[in-house]
Amino acid sequence: MKFTDGYWQLRPGVTVLRPGAVESVEPDERSFTVFAPIGKITGRGDTLNRPVVTVRFFSPAPGVVGVTVGHHSGGLPKQPRFALAEDGGHPVQVEVTGLSARLTTGELTVRVALTGPWRVDFLRGDRLVTSSTERSIGVVTDAEGGKYVHDRLALGVGETIYGLGERFGAYVKNGQTVDIWNADGGTASEQAYKNVPFYLSSAGYGVFVDHPEHVSFEVGSEVVSQTQFSVPGQSLTYHVIDGPTPKDVLRRYTALTGRPARVPAWSYGLWLSTSFTTSYDEKTVTEFIDGMAERDLPLSVFHFDCFWMRQFHWVDFIWDPATFPDPEGMLRRLHERGLKVCVWINPYIAQRSYLFEEGRQAGYLVRNPDGSIWQWDKWQAGMALVDFTNPDAARWFADKLKVLLDMGVDCFKTDFGERIPTDVVWHNGADPQRMHNYYSHLYNKTVFELLETERGQGEAVVFARSATAGGQQFPVHWGGDCESTFVAMAESLRGGLSLAASGFGYWSHDIGGFEGTPDPAVFKRWIAFGLLSSHSRLHGSGSYRVPWAYDDEAVEVLRRFTRLKLSLMPYLAAAADEAHREGIPVMRPMVVEFPDDPTAAYLDRQYMLGPDLLVAPVMSADGEVTYYVPAGTWTNLMTGAQITGPGWVSEKHGFDTVPVLARPGSVIPFGSVTDRPDYPWADGVQLRLYAPASGQRTRVRIPSPDGGPGTEFEVHYQDGTATAELVAGVSSGYGCEVTEVAK
Repeated sequence: MKFTDGYWQLRPGVTVLRPGAVESVEPDERSFTVFAPIGKITGRGDTLNRPVVTVRFFSPAPGVVGVTVGHHSGGLPKQPRFALAEDGGHPVQVEVTGLSARLTTGELTVRVALTGPWRVDFLRGDRLVTSSTERSIGVVTDAEGGKYVHDRLALGVGETIYGLGERFGAYVKNGQTVDIWNADGGTASEQAYKNVPFYLSSAGYGVFVDHPEHVSFEVGSEVVSQTQFSVPGQSLTYHVIDGPTPKDVLRRYTALTGRPARVPAWSYGLWLSTSFTTSYDEKTVTEFIDGMAERDLPLSVFHFDCFWMRQFHWVDFIWDPATFPDPEGMLRRLHERGLKVCVWINPYIAQRSYLFEEGRQAGYLVRNPDGSIWQWDKWQAGMALVDFTNPDAARWFADKLKVLLDMGVDCFKTDFGERIPTDVVWHNGADPQRMHNYYSHLYNKTVFELLETERGQGEAVVFARSATAGGQQFPVHWGGDCESTFVAMAESLRGGLSLAASGFGYWSHDIGGFEGTPDPAVFKRWIAFGLLSSHSRLHGSGSYRVPWAYDDEAVEVLRRFTRLKLSLMPYLAAAADEAHREGIPVMRPMVVEFPDDPTAAYLDRQYMLGPDLLVAPVMSADGEVTYYVPAGTWTNLMTGAQITGPGWVSEKHGFDTVPVLARPGSVIPFGSVTDRPDYPWADGVQLRLYAPASGQRTRVRIPSPDGGPGTEFEVHYQDGTATAELVAGVSSGYGCEVTEVAK
C-alpha cells in the first residue's frame, strides 16, 4: 500500500508518525527494546502529548533477527498466527553502549544507533546487508481513519528481489506492488493462489513478515531505493534472515516455517486426469488407461476431477451412481493395473449435499455474524464452507475422506481454498482478515495429516492449489488455471520459480495448459517442461489431455520424456531428499544455484532441476530457443552436444529434444527402470560423469524409495578413467562411465 505522494508529500488525509532519536533502551539477555518518541526531546515538556514508537529486537532462531514495531499495545491478541519453530536456546549476544545497541545471532548483527536520527543496520560481520533509516518506519492513519504500520529496508545497487509466493508476473519483483492476499485469478493476472509474505534478496538475506493477513509490499515502487512492507493495525513483526547464499536463506526460512514432507515414490510418475468439465465414466477412464498401455506410455496415477460426484452436490464425497455404479470394483481394477488413484475435493459443501444439514446441525460450517450459515452460489448452488478452526469439524471432514481411502482412493487434489470470506465468524474467534490466507493452511494440513495417519509417513501427497507461509509442509502444489498457449507456459514457469524462491520444495502445472485446448505444438513443447518438473500431470478444462487426441508425434514425445524422467529417478529422489532435509527446492531458480553470476539474476525462462541439470523449456512452435549457460563445459543429456559458457546460446529443437544440460563435473545417476518411478533406485544404477576434471572425487547418495538409509557411492575420475565404489547401503549392481570429457 502506498502512503506517500512522491518523495516529500503524503497522500491526502494521511498522517504518519516516525521514530525520532532514541530516548532509552531496555535490554535483557536475549533481546532489547528501543523507545523512540517522534521528534526531539529537549526538555520534560517535550514528553507531553508525544507519541512513542516502540521497537523490539529479538532472535527466534539462529541467524534470524526479529523486529516488532509497535505504537499502541492495548489491542487484543489476534489469531491465527503462523506456527514457527522458534529456538529459544541458541546463542544470542546483546550489547548496549553509549553509541549503539546490538544483537548478534550467528553471523548476523542488528545495530541500532542511539545518537542522531533513527537508523537500524543489519550486518554480516562488518558488511552492511540492509538498513532501516529515519523515514523507513511509519505508524500511519489514512484518510478513512484506518491504521497501518510499515517499515522499509534499503535496496543496494543492483539488488534484486524474488519470491512473495507463486506470482505469474515479472520474476524479479523490483518495481512491483505485491499484495499478499489469496485469490482465484488464474495465471494471467497479478493475483496469486499462493501468497507468501517472504522475499529473497540477491544481496544474501531474506525477509519474512510474520502476519497471516493482508501484507502489502512495495518493492522499490514507493521509494525506489527501499522495499516497504505494511500491515493493518498498530504492530508489525518481521524477521531478517541471514544467508550469505540464497540456499542458506532458504534453509533458515524453512527451518522456521517448516520443511517440505517426503512424498511417495509413485507420485513422481505421470498423472493423467479426466479433466475438469469433460464427460466421463468408467468406460472412458478404461479407454484412457488402455490407450496409454497400448502405446507403451508409462502411467502412475489416474485422477478423477470434480464430476466423479453428482452435479450440484459438491462436495458430498459420494460417487455419482449414474456414471460409477461400482466405485469399489473400479478402484480395485485400477490398482490391479498398478495405478494409484487421486480424486478431486474442495472445502465447500453445496446445499444439496447431505453433508450441508449434517454440518449445519453440528456447527461445522462457517457462520455469518447473525449466526446463520454463510453461503453463496459460486461453483455450486448454496455452497457453505467447512470451519477448520473447529477441531471437531476438521475431524468430521477427515472422517468423510477416510471412507474414500478405505474404498481404495490413494490421495486427494485439494482444490480451491482462496475465496475465503472476511465478513464471517469463525468457531475459535479467529480474526476474519487473518483467516483469509491462513484457511488454505488448515485445509491442506487436515487432508495431508489424514493421509499420513492412514498411509504412513512419506506416503502422503496432495495436489494443492492454495497456500501461504508454511504450506510447503504439505506437498505437492500445482500452478493453477493457465491458458493453453506458449505465453501461459512462460507465466506458469515464472510462478513456479517465484514459489521455489518462497520455500516450496515441489511444484507442478497442467501440461498443455488448463483453459481451452492447446494446439499440438503447444502440447508437445509443454510435455518436455512438464516431465522435467518435480511432478507431472496431464490435465485440462473442457477437453481431454490424452496425447493421441493431438497427433501421433505427441504420443512419441510423451513416451520419450516420461521414460527420461523415470530413468532420472535416482537423481530426482536425491534432489527431493535435499528439499525435505534442507528446504532447497527441487526446481531452482538459476540465481539460487549461481548467486555470483550477474546474468542469473534475471533468468526466468530456464531453471535448475536439482543441483546439476539446467532445463530451458522450448516455448515456440518452430523450436527456436535462447538460453544462458553459466561458466564451464555443459553437456546436453539428450544429444551429447557440449556447450561452453558463460554465454547465451540459440538453438532449434525438434519436439523430441529440449535443452537439458548436465553441469560440468557432475555425476548424474541413471536408473535401470523406465516404466515406473517406484523401483529400487540404486539397483543397476549407471553413474555418468559429465566433463569431469582429472583427480575429481564425487560422493553420490541415492535415497531409498521406502525412506530407508539409501545407498552412497564414491566416484573417482583420473586420466580418462572413471571408477565407482559402493561406500554405504546396498546395490545389486552398478556401472560408471564418462559421457563426455572437456577438451
